Amino acid sequence: MSTLTNLTLKIWRQDGPTGQGRFESHQIPEISDEASFLELLDILNERLIEEGKEAIVFDHDCREGICGTCSLMIDGQAHGPSKGAATCQIHMRTFNSGDEIVVEPWRAAAFPVIKDLMVDRAPLDRIIEAGGYITAPTGGAPDANLIPIPKPVADASMDAAACIGCGACVAACPNGAASLFTSAKLAHLNLLPQGQAERYKRAEAMVEKMDEYFGSCTNHGECQAACPKEISIDNIAIMNIDYLKSKFKNRKLLDR
Repeated sequence: MSTLTNLTLKIWRQDGPTGQGRFESHQIPEISDEASFLELLDILNERLIEEGKEAIVFDHDCREGICGTCSLMIDGQAHGPSKGAATCQIHMRTFNSGDEIVVEPWRAAAFPVIKDLMVDRAPLDRIIEAGGYITAPTGGAPDANLIPIPKPVADASMDAAACIGCGACVAACPNGAASLFTSAKLAHLNLLPQGQAERYKRAEAMVEKMDEYFGSCTNHGECQAACPKEISIDNIAIMNIDYLKSKFKNRKLLDR
């Protein structure tokens, strides 16, 4: 174990959604290179509280890279410089003594700042509410082995289901698009037999709800690069195909 010294944290502070934001600089004289980035913020907050100052507000929960709430821009990168990792999985050994680290909230029009580093990601919930579930009554749950599913299909569905809904794809996208998130939530249901009954209804509802809040995808690919679970942009292609088909599958025939 070694110790990093003389780190400078340049952190965004904002009193509320309509407040005037600003950067504050804080010196960290030393910290273990084994500490996580959130532990770094905890240590800084403890010091601020001891000094009678207001602690920095940031989102966190599981601290195991599962929940997706630890959403921070670190040196201009969603979740920081390590590929395939959430903010809580970034450790101080990623940085060097003397570094200045810039910490900001997600920068996306659909994610207004609540306070400091915490943003409102409710629009992602609205997309799920529009159709990210299965409602078809199927009776008692059958044995899994009774439904034959090709392994490549099962693997693709599981890979899409790995999405933790953190919003890094939106924050990294130049257009503020949520296509990677939406396509992952669609693919993990639409690829499986259980999701077929509502496949096109689901695709139409979720894509159109997404379009109410977020920008359009123009295939920059930043979303895949920023995703802590490395969700593939292939899912966006599947989503687009399903959405186009939905406009035919879901249409009502005119009375003759």
